[in-house]
Amino acid sequence: MLSAASAPANATSTTPSVPAPATASRLANVGSSPVREILALTARPEVISFAGGLPAPELFDIAGIRAAYDRVLAESPQTALQYSTTEGDPDLRTAVAARLTARELPTDADDLLVTTGSQQALTLLTTALVEPGSVVLVEDPCYLAALQTFGFAGARVVPVPTDDQGIIPEALEEIAAREKATLLYIVPTFQNPTGRTLPAERRHAVAEAAARHGFWIVEDDPYGELRYDGERVPAIAADPAAADRTVLLGSFSKVMAPGLRLGYLRAPAGLRRACVIAKQAADLHTSTIDQAAAARYLRDSDLDAHVAVMRAAYQERRDAMLDGLPGALPEGSRWNRPEGGMFIWVTLPAGHDATALLKTAVGHEVAYVPGAPFFCGEPDPGAMRLSFTTHSADEIREGLRRLAKSFA
Repeated sequence: MLSAASAPANATSTTPSVPAPATASRLANVGSSPVREILALTARPEVISFAGGLPAPELFDIAGIRAAYDRVLAESPQTALQYSTTEGDPDLRTAVAARLTARELPTDADDLLVTTGSQQALTLLTTALVEPGSVVLVEDPCYLAALQTFGFAGARVVPVPTDDQGIIPEALEEIAAREKATLLYIVPTFQNPTGRTLPAERRHAVAEAAARHGFWIVEDDPYGELRYDGERVPAIAADPAAADRTVLLGSFSKVMAPGLRLGYLRAPAGLRRACVIAKQAADLHTSTIDQAAAARYLRDSDLDAHVAVMRAAYQERRDAMLDGLPGALPEGSRWNRPEGGMFIWVTLPAGHDATALLKTAVGHEVAYVPGAPFFCGEPDPGAMRLSFTTHSADEIREGLRRLAKSFA
């Protein structure tokens, strides 16, 4: 007689089959990212894609990063390959604190939590703060992955109107007065998707509104070091009116390499501790060796000099795109001139649908992201986001020539 262990692998069970449980209801109203889907559709090398907010791979400091890993593995391999603390590598947090302090935001290493990309920082904050049904205020349009995060948490996301300078303080005040909001999520510097930068006076108005109405500010700053024109604007987190209720999110993805998946959050002690507990449940800690290599890179290399090289290249690419847009877009189109970051926000004239036109554009081997998915409120069908960082100036000019054919 065969034992259970030796029974044929293809033996048929006589036990009635009961369907496995369905996926959680929180997934019902959260779709996949349209940007990620477009990137998959345009992965062919012949397509010039203005869709993804991707750093230029040829600008990665591969030699410097490789040297940092080599030194870590040569000098402290047993530590670098071991489990670590949830809060993050002390050397890395010290280096990040110094960089923030140099940008007029006094910070200690203990004010920081290292995360697996700043996207995880947003997820941890949402876990710590947002209950199902909680009101979350967002700029309209808004960063797509933030909308996904809040959707998973079951938040009631309320859009705050914007104009060419970003969030409108009067609109924020009116909405905050009638909604008991938990937090405001905002990208005030070179915003994704619009590239807009919130002026200093509006930042102060946001800080005062948070203090007056009692909501948290989540200030996401992945692009702040990529400034090409104008003067730096102080962080909202530096405003005394909001110092006790602002969380700053930062990332090394745009200035070092996105594949490292290294970010951080700077938060008041009580909220930071709640995020530490949430992170322990999520992944215990961010990769030990990647943190150690980043800390070593910051010690041995000049990141500011490397970022200056990136800024010069990206400025040339931004200018090439701005110069080419008048000939590529139909008459009556509008677009902004961002002072930094990765994106230009275009609005096509009435009667044009950027989503419908995308298929035609891909047929001409060029791609962009339609603006409609970024809106939490009423979408603008004529809006589109163009990223200028991934391709050279010559490739951008060729891509715009292809784009012009979509409107012929």
